[in-house]
Order: sequence, then structure tokens, then C-alpha cells
Amino acid sequence: MDDISQLRLRKAIQNGLPLTEQPYLTLAQELGLTESQVMQAITDWQNDGMIKRFGLVVKHHSLGYTANAMVVWDIPEDKVNNVGELLSSCDAVTLCYQRPRQLPEWNYNLFSMIHGQDRETVLQQLASITEQNDLADFKRDVLFSYKLFKQCGGQYVQASHELASKGLTFKEQSL
Repeated sequence: MDDISQLRLRKAIQNGLPLTEQPYLTLAQELGLTESQVMQAITDWQNDGMIKRFGLVVKHHSLGYTANAMVVWDIPEDKVNNVGELLSSCDAVTLCYQRPRQLPEWNYNLFSMIHGQDRETVLQQLASITEQNDLADFKRDVLFSYKLFKQCGGQYVQASHELASKGLTFKEQSL
């Protein structure tokens, strides 16, 4: 598959797969590719590490999960990988990542997200996670969201820039 076809495919999948019985075939037909080309490219990107995880973004608010908490943790650097792995293995945790501290104002370096139908449920889940994983000694804060502005998957291909650099016109960039 040529570079332009790969860019077009990356642009298409970042917006989500078509909701059809055969999404890879539908995508292939839209892009002028074969289903096997689409599936092979995605497999190659996963094997190369370009795509780490292939999943979906659930609009949790529409499912009744309106209590969303980012739990921020102050974890010693020598323990952050282990604690991050522990939190990542918890069913209630939907997202977990490390970021650098912003001292002196912000001491937190590990972030985990928990969704629930209400705040009490989220706090109970956090208490259970904390107890089961012996995390009570680590400082943490719970930041509940109160307004959702946007929720979508990552957008990594900016067709107007990347495809233009390949000599395509605006009309050709329409995916």
C-alpha cells in the first residue's frame, strides 16, 4: 500500500470504524482498497507499535455514567511503575498514565480515571482499589468532572498538512 493510501486509512480509522456488519470491508470500499489490505495495514501498525491499542470510545454519559473522577496520585518515582501496573489491572480504572510532577504547585505524577453512575459508587470503587492494593499510604486527590466539553478518540493525522506535503490538492484530500 502506498504512503497516501496509508495516510487516508489512518485518517479514516481515527474517526472510528463504520458501524456495519463488515467494517473493514466498508472502509476498504470507501478508500478504494481491499479488505485484506486494510486489515494487514492495521496489523502491521500494531506490530510496529504505531497502534498500541485498538478499541472504542464509549460515550459514558449517554449510558448513565455521570460521575467521572480523575484520581491523582503522589507516588515515589521508584514505585510509580508498580503502582501504575496495579491500577491498570483494576476493572474500575479505565485510564492510567504517568506525567511529570509540576513542582512546587503540583506533586502528582500518576493519574487514573474511574467512571460510575454516581459519586458514591466511584468513591466506593476507589476505596476498594486502595485497600486491595495497599495504596492507603500514598497521597491522592479525587477530581470529579462537572461539565463535559468534548470526548473523542485521538486525532493523529491532519490530512490538510500531511497530504498536502505529498502534493495533493484540497479536493483530493477529502476523505
